[in-house]
Amino acid sequence: MQLSVQLFASLRERAGSSRLELSELPEPLDIAGLKRLLELRHPELGSLAHVRGVLGTSYVDDDTRLEPGALVSLLPPVSGGEWSEDAALSQGVFELHAHPLDASAAARRVAHPSCGALCTFVGVTREHSRGRRVVRLEYEAFEAMTGPEMARIFERCRAEHSADERERALRMLCWHRTGAVAVGEPSVVIAVASPHRALAFDACRFLIDELKRSLPIWKKELYADGEHWVGERS
Repeated sequence: MQLSVQLFASLRERAGSSRLELSELPEPLDIAGLKRLLELRHPELGSLAHVRGVLGTSYVDDDTRLEPGALVSLLPPVSGGEWSEDAALSQGVFELHAHPLDASAAARRVAHPSCGALCTFVGVTREHSRGRRVVRLEYEAFEAMTGPEMARIFERCRAEHSADERERALRMLCWHRTGAVAVGEPSVVIAVASPHRALAFDACRFLIDELKRSLPIWKKELYADGEHWVGERS
C-alpha cells in the first residue's frame, strides 16, 4: 500500500520536507500503526504520541483505518499547548465526515468515569419527504465556517446551561456528514456526557436545534423524479 503524509511546523523541520511518500506499507493500517511505522522509518521525527491525524479537513482517531493512496496530515500540538481529548470535549468537538457515521463510536468517545449520563441524537435519512420517495440526501458544507460557527454553538450551550468542571460538567461531540447519504444512514450524530441526565438531555437537544438553525450545511433531497434543496421555497 502507498500513502502520502503531510507534515507541518516542527515535524516539517525535523523531516526536512513537508511531504513524505510512503510505499510497501502493510494492510490493514490505521493512524496509530502509521505513526509507529514513521517512528521506525524516520526516527528524526521523534515520538508521535501527541501528534494528531487528519483526513481531509477533519481530525480522526488513532484507530481510523487508512485506504490505499490516502493523503494523511500529521499535526503537532498547536500553539495553545499540548492537545488534550478531555479538554477538547469539555469545550465541544465538531467534525465533518465524508464516510458513514458510527453513533456507538461517538458515544464511546465522550464517555468518562465521572459521567453518569450519556445522551446521543442520531439523525438519519428517511425514505419519504414532501409526499415523495427519497433516493438519497446530499449535503454541502461551507467548511471554513462550520467549525467556528459550531464553536459558538458549543459556547452558547455551556453558558445557557451553566456548565462547569464539576457536577455540571459537559463533554460534547458532534459529527456531520458531507456528500451523499443513503436512506437509513446517519447524517448527524451528537453525543453528550455529563454527571447527571437532565443536563445531558438538555444539552443534546440544544445542540441539534441550534445546529439546524445556523450551521452553514445545506441538504438536497433527491427523489426518483427530481430533487429539492431543503429550505428553499418551491
